[in-house]
This record gives sequence, C-alpha cells and structure tokens, in this order.
Amino acid sequence: MTRSLTILGATGSIGRSTADVVLAHRDELSVEAVVGGRNALALAEVARRLGAKFAALADERGGAALREALSGSGIGSGAGQAAVLEAAEREADIVLAAISGTAGLAPTHAAVKPGRRIALANKESLVCAGDAFMADARRLNAEIMPVDSEHNALDQALAAGRSGDVEKAIITATGGPFRTTPKEQIAKAGAKAASAHPVWSMGSKINIDSATLMNKGLELIEAHHLFGLEPERLDVLVHPEAIVHGLIQWSDGAITAGLALPDMKVPIANALRGDKRLRMELSRLDLAAIGRLSFERPDEDRFPCLSLAKAALRAGGAMPTILNAANEIAVEAYMAGAIGFYDISEIVERVCSTFSGRQILTPSTVAEALAIDNEARETARRLIPAPVEAAQAR
Repeated sequence: MTRSLTILGATGSIGRSTADVVLAHRDELSVEAVVGGRNALALAEVARRLGAKFAALADERGGAALREALSGSGIGSGAGQAAVLEAAEREADIVLAAISGTAGLAPTHAAVKPGRRIALANKESLVCAGDAFMADARRLNAEIMPVDSEHNALDQALAAGRSGDVEKAIITATGGPFRTTPKEQIAKAGAKAASAHPVWSMGSKINIDSATLMNKGLELIEAHHLFGLEPERLDVLVHPEAIVHGLIQWSDGAITAGLALPDMKVPIANALRGDKRLRMELSRLDLAAIGRLSFERPDEDRFPCLSLAKAALRAGGAMPTILNAANEIAVEAYMAGAIGFYDISEIVERVCSTFSGRQILTPSTVAEALAIDNEARETARRLIPAPVEAAQAR
C-alpha cells in the first residue's frame, strides 16, 4: 500500500536525502506537499521531481516566483506562514519535519494529527516544547519517529528490551572540527573553521552547534522526551568514526548498539518504513575494512556548551527553551563575526542565569514555549556587542 508523505524542509540536506529515499520507492511512497524556506526555484524543482500536489514557501516574498516556476505543472502553491501551516495540515500518512530552528516548531506541531506519523528531524519541537509536544502526540495517538541518526539508533536498540531495564542511553558525537584542538586555538577560530564538520554535511548553524557540542546537549534533551529517560540515564561519547550512532546499556551489563555508515538516508528510510524495512541500495558497512572504532569522553572544559545543556536538562521546566533561544542568537552573532567562539557559551550561561532565579512554569502549550523563547532571545540580543563596538574590539 502506498503511503503519502509531506516534507517540511524539503530543500535542506534532510529534505534532499528524503527525496532520494522517496524516488527509490515510488511504489510505496507518494508526496502530498513540500515546504521550503526562501529558495522558490529549488522548492519548485523538488516539487516537480517528487510529483507533489502542493508546495509552500515560508518567505512570502517568493510567492510569485514559486507560482511561475510551477506554471503548467498542476502543482498548487502558496507562500507565507499560512501556506506553510496549510501544507503541514494537509492529509498525509507521514510528515517528515525537517525545518531547522524554532521556525519549524509551529508547523511541526500543526502536523500532529490522530494516527499520523511524524518523522521528526526538528530538534526544537522537543527542546523548546517537549512536554507540550509529546502530550499532544499522546492525546492524539500520533506516532513520533526520530530521524536524527542518534535517536533513530536508540529507537532501534530499545527494541531489544524494556525501558525500565535501561541503565544508560548513550548518543555519540564525532567531536566536531576542534576535537583535538587546544582551547587557546579554539578561542581564536572563526565561523568558517567551526562550520567545517569532519563527517556530516549539514547547515552552518548545526555545524557550529556540533563544533561547540551544543548539538549533543540538545540531543540529550530530545532523548529525554522521546524515550522518557531521566537525565542520569543519558550520556554522550565522542566517537570520531561516526559508525556507532547510539548505544543502550542494559541492567544485566549487555549493550545494544545501532551502527551504520554516516548517511542520513539510512535513518530516514527507517523512519518512513511501513510493515517492512525499505531496501536501500547504499554502501554496506564493512567493519573489517574500517578496522577499529574508538571512543572517548567529551571534554566539557573545552566545550562548555555541553555542560550548560546538561544543566538545563536537569533543571527542567522552561530552562531548555531558554538555553536553545540564547544559543540560536549567540550562534547567529558568531556567524556574523560579532562575537568569538567562547562568547557563545558565555552568552548562553548569562541568559540562563538571568532566568534561573525566576519561577517560570514549564510551557504547557507551544504558544507558551514560543513566548518564553522570544523573551530569552531578547535577553540574549542585549548581550551582543553593537556592530561598531565589535569592529573596534577586533
């Protein structure tokens, strides 16, 4: 039976990999709608390639260009937030949610419908509004299937036992571009060096989160909500080869691990599967050729963002929302050259400290989460040097 699919974030790296999976299984997957950010021509191309029924562009200014690019195709189109929400709410069996950043939270939440599967690649849905998002998913009997390679590996490994028998769920990190770089050199590194990920091809913001290890901290928060595991049962290991993506350590001492080559089409295919796995004509993992797999503890002195994320997870409530908002603003400023590498963690810590003395309730709705997110962003922006000051400092 053919299952219908909507792709939120169709022009990004996850969306492009998803298109490859769909095209390899046209007899099993059809595309209802695709959503992109600002590139009307790229969105029109993927909509035509996949035979989508509807295409929505987040940037309202690109609406005319999208209509023109789709002229004669019979594919409907729209632009702006209302069109994005329309795409998310259209009838589809599966919605792959891969819009990056907090911008993806509202459409991902809108896609949660009774009996529907959400193939989740948008971290912010769980980091910013995890309690509310998962509560709505349970209430509506929607299935949340993780797409991130780490969480997808954990999801598969957890099939080997009961969650109550889990001692540790461990996600892995490559260590990023600065894994072996001395702290003094890291402090001087610019955004170009920080965004040069050694293994994965991702967007600049996610690459920088990988360089600071904030990405792993956010993934711990995700894992907490996805699998209902307490912070003390979650951990991170640095694994430069990026072959082992997640491990479950059981109460009897056994470990079940999820291994695969670092190719996002592997977890995407798993997240889109029906009663049986989708066969993918990809290179197969040859452990003998690789020879050895290495692991090490993350250095939280050189990468303090990981410690900050762990603290936010332990604190709970709205603190993960605040952490994520401050980080997005700080990374944006770093990419613009306004601040240095370690200013990212300093700004995040200062924003979290500002809110820690206040009684801020856990967001019970996505709207509440977005309101807290907005306040935290404004607090972070006030800590960014003005452009002229930044220029003088340099």
